[in-house]
Amino acid sequence: MSGARANAVLERALQISREIMEAAAGGDAVRAAGLDAERRRLLESVRIGLNSIDDEGRRLLGEIAHLNDRSIGTMEHRLRATARVLDMAAVGQRAMRAYSATRAPENMGR
Repeated sequence: MSGARANAVLERALQISREIMEAAAGGDAVRAAGLDAERRRLLESVRIGLNSIDDEGRRLLGEIAHLNDRSIGTMEHRLRATARVLDMAAVGQRAMRAYSATRAPENMGR
């Protein structure tokens, strides 16, 4: 694979990385995973077909790595936020059960 062809493949991988970031920001993990698989195939084709990468290729790889880190961070943040919501729902459910057991009988005090 020529350096120019490798850079074209890396440009497409960078474009996919941007799409992954958008999917991560929107919480679409399924789409992000599908795009990641496509990007991985492209990156592997460059790795297999090229012995050395020029400066432009290294710049593209750096940008891809940066976007990948941001996407992972975004997905982890969304995961923690969802876990907090579920934890609070579980706490509320336990509280409902506990307080409903202490309710006064309806016929008392009449």
